[in-house]
Amino acid sequence: MEMDDRIKYALEHTELVRTPQQKLATFGSSVIDYYVVTELVGNLSVVRDGKVIAERPRIVTPTYLVNVEGFSDQARRYIELMAHERPHASGIFYSYKNEPGGMHVLSEPVGEVVNKLTSQEEQQRNPLSTIIKGVEELWDVSLLMFMYELSNTSAPSNIAEFERRGFLDTDAAGVPGGARDYIEQLFDRAGRNPAHAAALAAELHRWGLFAEYQDRFFALFRRR
Repeated sequence: MEMDDRIKYALEHTELVRTPQQKLATFGSSVIDYYVVTELVGNLSVVRDGKVIAERPRIVTPTYLVNVEGFSDQARRYIELMAHERPHASGIFYSYKNEPGGMHVLSEPVGEVVNKLTSQEEQQRNPLSTIIKGVEELWDVSLLMFMYELSNTSAPSNIAEFERRGFLDTDAAGVPGGARDYIEQLFDRAGRNPAHAAALAAELHRWGLFAEYQDRFFALFRRR
């Protein structure tokens, strides 16, 4: 079975048993506790736990994404086409960080393990926990599927909140209000801790705004 077929198989056999009871925060980060349960062989099950940290959703445009690293050549080509057609169309960009916890092999069928975990999480009433029944060889694909679905279900409420504050409206430079707000947050962080200056500079360059803010940026260092 080739990789594409294996990924398709993993997605088709992934079940989101328990999804978070609340959406991702619009103006802050969210920490989701996860359990991925897979069948090893026979009545042996594997439980992997950890945390997924969802950073505050970022407001972006296709022009901005062209300057973000980490995309494949095909994805970058698509973004460039979008940037040509709709350079200042505002959208939401979600970023996640996976912090794996432990891995436990249990002498119980997958169904029993899932039922016990579900009961445990219902009793603890953690609104940001999830239980995923996945495929052993590609368990991280099952986790990615969950993250994708979480982004999709959270996006409408996040977008509505951004719209109410006018954060999706772009200015004469084609920069959304939410992006300007995020830049102000980065200035505040860099003013308190110089270690954040690199992130601020990178964000300004991605928006093509460094020249506009450069005097203020360099003033951060002159004050010290």
